Amino acid sequence: QMADPFLYNTGERSPYGCRGHEVQIEHIKAYVCGPPFSTDKAVIVVHDVFGWRFPDIRYIVDLMAGHGYTTICPDFFKGTEPWKSTDHWVDFPDWMKNHDPMKVDKEADVVLKYLKEQCSAKKIGIVGFSWGGMAVHHLMLKNPQLTAGVSLYGRIIRDSEERYSLLNPTFFIFGEKDHTISLDQIFLLEDKLKQYCKVPYKIKVYPGQVHGFAQLKPEDMRPDDKPYIEEARSDMFDWIKMFV
Repeated sequence: QMADPFLYNTGERSPYGCRGHEVQIEHIKAYVCGPPFSTDKAVIVVHDVFGWRFPDIRYIVDLMAGHGYTTICPDFFKGTEPWKSTDHWVDFPDWMKNHDPMKVDKEADVVLKYLKEQCSAKKIGIVGFSWGGMAVHHLMLKNPQLTAGVSLYGRIIRDSEERYSLLNPTFFIFGEKDHTISLDQIFLLEDKLKQYCKVPYKIKVYPGQVHGFAQLKPEDMRPDDKPYIEEARSDMFDWIKMFV
């Protein structure tokens, strides 16, 4: 039994007029937004359980593009149904079995190839939220083509020492009040990275913040949370700018 891990209301989203467009890349669709000038830098945004069409994630794509990157959010669910706010959390473990954030390598390769060949990208970073944060952690262990990564509140999977040998600089963002990730798990992650990680990494916990906090649009933010949301975002952009 899993309690609702999203404490903000995902059902009532304010509408969002996107700045980008949709493309088909081999077997997947993707949402792409470019900066107003040409660039050889790109960022892949990995969506959460609500999928690549969720307005909050498209808002993040557009924000990242505004920082000067060709930004793309591919449909890592490959056309299958994303989780919906009306679904029952008791069914979530079964849904996760069919949507494994560790099985994203093929899609990542397809998108990397597209960014290099169609968008002239030479340096490519990746950021992911929740389900996408788990995918980013996985990809930063496996894919040396990704110059830097930011994993936002991806549940920490403890399975082997290999979980900590990151290939390139990775930043982990967590909310202090995220009830899907305990502070003990975060301290353990920090310990293990100290032991095994050979590249720059950073872990930061934002006071009072719940799961999903960093992807809210301005009109959906609570005033108390706003400074932390904005700080997490600017920290994310700074990390990408430092390495990509």
